Amino acid sequence: MSQLSINQLKQFKNDITRFMMMYKFALDEMETRIEILVQEFEMLHEYNPIEHTKSRLKSPESILNKLYRKGSDISFSGIRDNIKDIAGLRITCSFISDIYLISQMLKNQSDLKVTEEKDYIKNPKPNGYQSLHLLIDVPVHMSDRRESVCIEVQIRTIAMDFWASLEHKIYYKYNEDNQVVPERLLAELKQAAFAASVLDQQMERLHKEIEVIKEEQSEISEEKLNRIIINNQQFALPQALLELLDKAKE
Repeated sequence: MSQLSINQLKQFKNDITRFMMMYKFALDEMETRIEILVQEFEMLHEYNPIEHTKSRLKSPESILNKLYRKGSDISFSGIRDNIKDIAGLRITCSFISDIYLISQMLKNQSDLKVTEEKDYIKNPKPNGYQSLHLLIDVPVHMSDRRESVCIEVQIRTIAMDFWASLEHKIYYKYNEDNQVVPERLLAELKQAAFAASVLDQQMERLHKEIEVIKEEQSEISEEKLNRIIINNQQFALPQALLELLDKAKE
């Protein structure tokens, strides 16, 4: 191998590493933002709308295979323009209302740009699949420039996620053996998706009823109101500030 070709190989390796790093950093950035939202809700509202998150990066091989299937230009710009799910973040919630709450909180962040939204909850796929999909451009600050990196965010309930996981396993198993999924299984999967949707709606109603009851029965002591807790540390509100608040009421 000539010196020139070795240098070219090194440069290509650096370019693809840098390219993939951008998507990893975009995921890191989004996970940090989600963690901040979780902590804010737990401290201010004593409630966490997010059960858990999961992120993934497509491999370079998977990216190229998808690019070939699309018949797109084999270049970094071709990849960025045609493949929008290189980086994926899945957010799992307890309730349907949490899905739209989280979606709105992300949209409220001025430096994030939602370029596409597909609501498979209000409009499920024919097979019964439900989830809210967002394509979001995330700012990533590299050592020499700022990049806007697209990641796919899927927000769904636990029931939706359980159904989607099972459906994926079934299709993967049959595709692995080069077999077609039997119609009977497809029909049962669709019925299961409907059952999961009914369960989500029932849990949503119970959640709202419990919140009303909690609101009616809540009693906060004066001592608790005069303290704030951040990261397991308690801080008493300054007496001077409390006196100012009392004067403001007069």
